[in-house]
Amino acid sequence: MTDTLIAIISIFMGMLGANLLSFLIKKYSLGFTANTITGIFGSIFFIKSIGRLGFDPVTIMQSGEVNITLFSINMLVSLTGGAVGLILAKRIITKLNKA
Repeated sequence: MTDTLIAIISIFMGMLGANLLSFLIKKYSLGFTANTITGIFGSIFFIKSIGRLGFDPVTIMQSGEVNITLFSINMLVSLTGGAVGLILAKRIITKLNKA
């Protein structure tokens, strides 16, 4: 696997996290397209900010082989980032609609 492939898989995990959250908790749903977009941005934001702790794609592939532990943490953070991104987007939209 390459660094780029790991980054793309991370983005897909963010999309999955947002769409899974909207499927499980209907009040957070913004529609499939908006859920996907917020999942992408939430995943990227979390990986860029929290990934500096040592589980970014470059560190995962540093030894030339995939470090499964770091890869698992990366996927979990991406999944969480997508879900949190959707929650934040829904809260912002709700606040703006009240005004």
